[in-house]
Amino acid sequence: MAALKDIKRKVAAVQKTKQITKAMNMVAASKFKSAQVRMENFRPYAAEFMNVLNSLALRVDSNSHPLLAVRDAKKVRVICMTSDRGLCGGFNANIIKTTERFVKAQISAGHEVVVVPVGRKARDYFRKKQSIMYARTDVFGKFDMTLASDIAGDLIPDFEKEEFDELHLIYNQFVNVSVQRPTAVRLFPLPTIGQAEEVDMDKQTDYVYEPDDEVLLDKLLHMYVRVLIYRALVETSAGENGARMAAMDNATRNCEELIGSLTLKYNKARQAAITAELMDIVGGTEALAKG
Repeated sequence: MAALKDIKRKVAAVQKTKQITKAMNMVAASKFKSAQVRMENFRPYAAEFMNVLNSLALRVDSNSHPLLAVRDAKKVRVICMTSDRGLCGGFNANIIKTTERFVKAQISAGHEVVVVPVGRKARDYFRKKQSIMYARTDVFGKFDMTLASDIAGDLIPDFEKEEFDELHLIYNQFVNVSVQRPTAVRLFPLPTIGQAEEVDMDKQTDYVYEPDDEVLLDKLLHMYVRVLIYRALVETSAGENGARMAAMDNATRNCEELIGSLTLKYNKARQAAITAELMDIVGGTEALAKG
């Protein structure tokens, strides 16, 4: 009977776990819908912004702005963007592994690397293994473009003062609920802008700029960094909730399978116990009859 009680306790514990995972799945699904809408609404804006900026940059001197300056990459900073919480499958582990590989490659090349963590999981992991600065945690509960502006505001002046030579952003690009692709983007010096090869200027959209190109470029280059960081934030938010929704759905199904397995085990043990009691009764009856 002790074995039967142990199995019943395990079934009850797994049922409680199932209730928790199901509730977490519902919460993640609710958050995912709003995060997905925000991400899908921002993607066209970011794409068109890049088109305008590329068109403008092709018409000005690439050496006319410090954010376009290409230097020997002796000092590198990398923004690693993870979630603040776990229980979302391999979402955080994948981006941390990608960042670790990037950091090791940079160190092997003789570069000095500093990690800029965005998200508690990145901060907690890299503060024990790597030099970090400007860490930001507990940011994904509620955020807007102000957060992207603050992150960019920490880093742009340092690059212009030549305190570092390159800045990279590593985040999970949202593909679907089950797939988030680790993506690396170089922010400083700004890649490809104004550097496209064999560009047919006749096929480029001819925008009318006001004020002049150089003044507008200065404004848009700073905005470009904020746009890319904000896009990474909304992609991370949608990816985190999608990954958590999938992980909790899998956990709920695993709980159901475990409950079924434990219930079958309980029934077999109970049947064996009943059979043993019946055998004892039959054996006692036969003994009395012979006596």
